[in-house]
Amino acid sequence: MARRIEHHTTSPHSAEKVYGAMVDETYLRDRLAAIGGKDAQLVTYSSTGENTSYQLKQGVPAEHVPSAVKAALGGDLVIQRTEAWAAGAGTVEVAVNGVPGRLEGSFTVLDNGSGSKLTLSGEVKVSIPFLGGKIEKLIAEQVAILLDKENEFTSQWLANRG
Repeated sequence: MARRIEHHTTSPHSAEKVYGAMVDETYLRDRLAAIGGKDAQLVTYSSTGENTSYQLKQGVPAEHVPSAVKAALGGDLVIQRTEAWAAGAGTVEVAVNGVPGRLEGSFTVLDNGSGSKLTLSGEVKVSIPFLGGKIEKLIAEQVAILLDKENEFTSQWLANRG
């Protein structure tokens, strides 16, 4: 069974500026360096006119992974995240090493009052008998935490650039 995820973050910056950061290669490298975790890297990056796509690798050391999940993984948690963006909207696919499942969803960045709102709508599905639901819940919770951290980073990164 899949678990729906919908998460919102707000920024004091316009949707145009937030979107601009989300597709900026320097921003992505800076964000990974600051909060990407173990062995984080920008694996691929392509930008052609209005379309930008990239793949990120992020890591969580095994000692920070719940024991039930750690047993299934057999080590560190490695997250492969692929995003494609165009005109203030994007898609995301997330796969986790050793886990038969994924997160798929879409992002929107819209102006909201004097700032903007970033929304992720998606679904987490893990096909492991008995543990799938527990891992789906964990992934959804961790994605929300990560998006909040990324939002804080983005706001600060944009503030530092005037």
